[in-house]
Formats: sequence, C-alpha cells, structure tokens
Amino acid sequence: MSASELDRLRQRISEEDGLVVAFSGGVDSALLAAVAHEVLGSRMLAVTAVSPSLASAERRQAKEFARDRGFAHVEVCTDEAERPEYAANDGNRCFHCKSALFDAVEPLAAAMGARIALGTNLDDLGDHRPGQRAAAQRGAIAPMVDAGLTKEAVRRVSRELGLATADKPAAACLASRVAYGDPVTPEVLARVERAEDAVHALGFEVCRVRAHGHGTVARLELPEADFDRAAARRGELDRAVREAGFQFCALDLGGFRSGRMNALLPLLPVRTAS
Repeated sequence: MSASELDRLRQRISEEDGLVVAFSGGVDSALLAAVAHEVLGSRMLAVTAVSPSLASAERRQAKEFARDRGFAHVEVCTDEAERPEYAANDGNRCFHCKSALFDAVEPLAAAMGARIALGTNLDDLGDHRPGQRAAAQRGAIAPMVDAGLTKEAVRRVSRELGLATADKPAAACLASRVAYGDPVTPEVLARVERAEDAVHALGFEVCRVRAHGHGTVARLELPEADFDRAAARRGELDRAVREAGFQFCALDLGGFRSGRMNALLPLLPVRTAS
C-alpha cells in the first residue's frame, strides 16, 4: 500500500546526511524533492539543470513547485549542448547529458557534504537509459529504487501527499525527441518546443513532436483516444507544426508512447561510453 511505500522512501532518505536532488519538475523528481525536504529540511537542495533541452514550461513549473512546497531550489547551467559527443546523438547521448549535470552539481554537493539523488524509479531500470551508468560512476543514488517504488507507486504516493504533479504527463527532455543519428542542436530543440507548445495550445495535452530528417520532418505522436479529434483538426495541426519550423508533419498511427525513439537504436553503430 502507498503508506508503506511512503514510509520506506522516508526511511531511505533519513539515512542520508544531506541530499542534492536533481529536480526537473516532473512527477518523479518532484516527489523525491518533496519527501527529502520533509525528512531533511535545510539539508536538502533541489537543483534544476538549465540548457536548451529543458522546455521553458518545465523550467517555470519547477520553480513554481519549489516555491509552493517551500524548499531550497537553485538552477545551474549545464553545457551538454556544447559537447560534440552529446550533439552527435548516438545511443549514449543521455550518458553525456548526465555527465554534464554531475559536473555542474558535484561542487554544490561537496560544499554541503551531501550526495546527489536522482528521481529514478523501478520501471526506469528496464529502459534504455545510459544516464544511469553515468550516475553509477559518479556515486549518485536513487532513493525511490531503493524504496521499491514503481512509476504507478510514485503517482499514488504523490496523490497521497497532495502534490500538484501527481497526474502530470511524462515530459522527457527535448533532446529525446530528436532521432538518434541526427545532430542535437539548439535550433532543432527550439523548433520541437515551439511545435509542442502549438499542439498543446490546440487542446492536445499529451503529445510528442519527434524530429526526423535533421529537423525537417515532424512525427506527431498523440494518444489513440485523440485520433478522431486530430483528424477533424488536421489542417490546424499541420499548420501549427509547420509554422514552428518543420517542412512536413506526419501523424504517427502507432499513437503516443514514451521512449519510441529507442526503436532506432538497433540501426546505429552504438559506441560504449566510459
């Protein structure tokens, strides 16, 4: 039950002298930050990494959540976009992104005598996430994994605590929208953000705009329940996405599912990051 899950998470966090929580504002990191603040008080600091891969709306919502919950929150600028190995966008992109995060956050953690904590949950362990390898190399911890929380449990406990993020749709970084093998550039990331904002403005709360063909083709993923509505407004959707900077827009009949770009991984000569 959720009470025991919450108790396990509190207990795990209480074992730490202090934590610096990597805080994106999503449902996972929001729960971790909220409970860590409850348990550790001033010995918890939430840190949001700011770069072209963070959508402006996510940055704003992270600030609002931290303010509403009353915990210490700072932003750090990360330089992954300037690293050629990240921009190359092979199967290890997330490794290089997390490495940039740790480079920026480790001095804060050292000053506090704290460890870095990520909002990873049990379900994340079965996906392609090279960033977890970077976390292991840097000694970061995942309290929700240690406490045995799945994604469903994270949402359940978040509702129990009355967190505004409990039912927030998943929102991975903007770079996850760029097809593996195509370069990740600030220009393409901005194009994706503009397109998704435009689709949201048309009333489609859950969507992904996946960039293919070096940012020329947008593959629009929507939940299957929205297909009829999308068909009725196909002209508006097409115009909104093309006005964001894409030349073509295609509705993916496979529907929305997180991590669908991973289907391209077998087609790439993936190098092993170290």
